[in-house]
Amino acid sequence: MDSSDVKVLGAWPSPFVMRPRIALNIKSVTYEFLQEGLGSKSELLLQSNPVHKKIPVLIHAQKPICESLIIVQYIDEVWSSGPTLLPSDPYDRAVARFWAAYVDDKWFPCLRGIAKAQGKETREEAIEQVKEGLVLLEGAFEKCSKGKGYFGGEKIGYLDIAVGSFLGWIRATEKMNGVKLLDEAKTPGLVGWAERFCANSAVKEVMPETEKLAEFAKILQAKFKAPPPN
Repeated sequence: MDSSDVKVLGAWPSPFVMRPRIALNIKSVTYEFLQEGLGSKSELLLQSNPVHKKIPVLIHAQKPICESLIIVQYIDEVWSSGPTLLPSDPYDRAVARFWAAYVDDKWFPCLRGIAKAQGKETREEAIEQVKEGLVLLEGAFEKCSKGKGYFGGEKIGYLDIAVGSFLGWIRATEKMNGVKLLDEAKTPGLVGWAERFCANSAVKEVMPETEKLAEFAKILQAKFKAPPPN
C-alpha cells in the first residue's frame, strides 16, 4: 500500500506512538511518520484530533483515528490479511483488553510518578508501586502466554504491544534512578519476554535507545520540577 495513504502523527519518545508503529510493522504496512515537535502541536494534529489534541493519530485514507489502543485494534481489523493481534477467543480478547487498560490507567501513572516525585520517600513509594504492578503483569503473562513466548502466544499480540511500548521508559527509569524494576527473581517471565519483544524486527526500529530516552527524560523532569510561573 502507498505510504501516502497511511500516516502516523507522533513523537519518537512516546510509548503510545510506538503502539501503532509496531502494529503497522507487524502487518507489513508502509506508512509515513510525521514527527510532532516537543511542546508544539501542528495544524494537522489539531484538525485530526480536535477533542484531545494529542498524539498518536493514525490517518488512513484521509480519515483520522485517535487513541493508541483504539488505533491498534483498527489496524488489526483493517489489515486482516496480516498476523492477527487480538486473540480470536472472546474471553482471551476481553482479558487482553483488561490488562491493557490496567497498564494505561493504573500502572503507567506510577511509572510517571517516579520522574515527578519531589522527595526520596515519594519516589521510593512510586518505585514500589511500579514493582508491584510488574508482579501482577508477571501473573498475567503466565496466564495469557499459555507457556509460549509472548502475551499473545507464539507471536506478538495486542497486549504485548500495550505493555512492551513502555520498555524503553522502564530502562531509562532504571538507569536514571539506579534501580531494577524488571527483576529476574520476581518477574522472570517478563524479563525473558522483554528481551524477545525488543529483539523482534517489528519493534527494533521504533524502540528508543536508553541513553537517548534518558536525556529526553531529564528535560521532562526539569519541567516537572520547575516552579510554576508567577
